[in-house]
Amino acid sequence: MRPILSRYLPWLVLVTLGTAGCRERDFPNYPANYREYAYISNGGSNTVTVLDLVNMRQDRVIAVGAGPSGLAINPHRNEVYVVNSAGGTVTVINAETNTVAATIRVQRRPYFIDVDAEGDRAYVANSSSNNVSVLDLGLRREVGVIGAGEAPGMARIANDGKTLVISNRASGSVSIADVHSLRVRSSFNQCPAATDVMIVPDSSKAFIACSGGHQIMVIGLAHSTGSDPRPADVLLSLLDVGKTPVHIALKPDGGEAFVSNYDSDTISELTTNSNEVGGAYLVGTHPVRGLVSADNSLLYVSDFGSGRVGIYSIDDGKLIEPGVRVGEGPDAMAFSASGRFLLVANAQSGDIAVVRTDPASLLTLFPAGKSPNDVVVKAFLVR
Repeated sequence: MRPILSRYLPWLVLVTLGTAGCRERDFPNYPANYREYAYISNGGSNTVTVLDLVNMRQDRVIAVGAGPSGLAINPHRNEVYVVNSAGGTVTVINAETNTVAATIRVQRRPYFIDVDAEGDRAYVANSSSNNVSVLDLGLRREVGVIGAGEAPGMARIANDGKTLVISNRASGSVSIADVHSLRVRSSFNQCPAATDVMIVPDSSKAFIACSGGHQIMVIGLAHSTGSDPRPADVLLSLLDVGKTPVHIALKPDGGEAFVSNYDSDTISELTTNSNEVGGAYLVGTHPVRGLVSADNSLLYVSDFGSGRVGIYSIDDGKLIEPGVRVGEGPDAMAFSASGRFLLVANAQSGDIAVVRTDPASLLTLFPAGKSPNDVVVKAFLVR
């Protein structure tokens, strides 16, 4: 039996838009050539749902490959990339027309994709091939493969474009690869079920969630610039957090990070420069993702088990009650370009919640396909 929320979703969308107390500042007068879209990968429908955030409506549904999972945007081109896990491909979407521009073959069971700061190359973790595909986004093809550990789930590129950090879930390890040589230069064990990877803005450290336990691995990355150059990668610390850490959310200023501890119903606060745990705080049932506001003041946490987004005041060190009810199984989140809205993919009820951030409240719901599992936002001017 389908959830009640999903059964009546088309009606709810219309009613909510008409009665949610929309204000003029929620829908500013954008330039005529301004576009802003949210893209949601629907793992069970082989589609991507596109929302028009300027007019707050569904734009279209795009057929992609089998089992779409991770998404990424290009910082310099109006393109969005979709990893098709079951199909072994990456779909390139032209954001100006919202049509499929190309399909790139990668390896087996790709899951995650990251794009470098220049927008020239992408890195795709292939969980069943135990490697990472290197894509030339201009040529639309795979140009290299980097070996990894068993079942890599994430490959994150550092801001300096020199280092790739790969989490290997099955082998409980982390691989550090040199991007120019396409070779692994170091590896670290003792990170059971390694999952999420966060790299600080200056590319000097990586924090990896060891989801099979209760720790965050901190690795100092080799670099030659700055006041404290490091000749080689080194394990700096294993930080004790809550049980089953699954996601690490970094503040925009890079000074602190927040860990979602799924089986402890908590978040842990990390100080990134000193590699210390500041404390743990109850947030809700099974937190899975965190996202920090642009002004570094608020942490939004998707509580998968309670159907809510919790809001934690970083400056006050406390949860703002009661949070916002968004749907069943909230997971991936993304801010609109202005930060006025938070988009939440509800994996179980198959919809997308649009949350107004000031004050925090549910604005509307949009239908999605089966098992929506990632969301990204692309804003640009059409020239």
